[in-house]
Amino acid sequence: MIIVKDLSVERLDKKIFENINLSLVPGNITILKGKNGSGKTTLLKALLNIIEPSFGSIYWKGKLLKKNLYDFYNHVTYIADTTSSLRKLSIEDNINIWKKFFISKINDEQIETALKTLKLDNYLNKKVGELSFGETKKLEFLRLIIENKKVWILDEPLSNLDEDSIELMKQTFEDHCSKEGSIIFSSHQNPGIYVTEEIQL
Repeated sequence: MIIVKDLSVERLDKKIFENINLSLVPGNITILKGKNGSGKTTLLKALLNIIEPSFGSIYWKGKLLKKNLYDFYNHVTYIADTTSSLRKLSIEDNINIWKKFFISKINDEQIETALKTLKLDNYLNKKVGELSFGETKKLEFLRLIIENKKVWILDEPLSNLDEDSIELMKQTFEDHCSKEGSIIFSSHQNPGIYVTEEIQL
């Protein structure tokens, strides 16, 4: 569980955001809404302990985040608005690397099912650098599934996707939360996903 109390970030005497409160518990989805430059990415990075907040506190499982980072990072994964996949390698090569790196508990049959659900099963030999923007986004979601962590922190995961791709992502969100996972993501607007909490920045 992530609890944020009265969080504020200032840079060069400019307030990026202030007095943010949120609670992310298993099964819940929180959306951070706002236009470009409103502080969505900054807030996500503060949650990840990448950026030091100016005021306020972040708690993980009832303890201050800074005193519980090892456990936090064992349960939390992050996707930025740029791909983390190795662009010169194929989808299949990336999958094999992730399986070894994350010591995934997801078996090959589950990965095959996820590939079909995300409609990537016919592109296994295709290099990531040759994928479309939407296909690359889907591949990032596949990494989330293979990594198999409970909390997803996602920066603009649905931007520039077509309606069919958004529907697939919505299904992926719902599947994750049905397994007691939780998600916090940023977006300019909510594309029809049921959320438990909405933070306007």
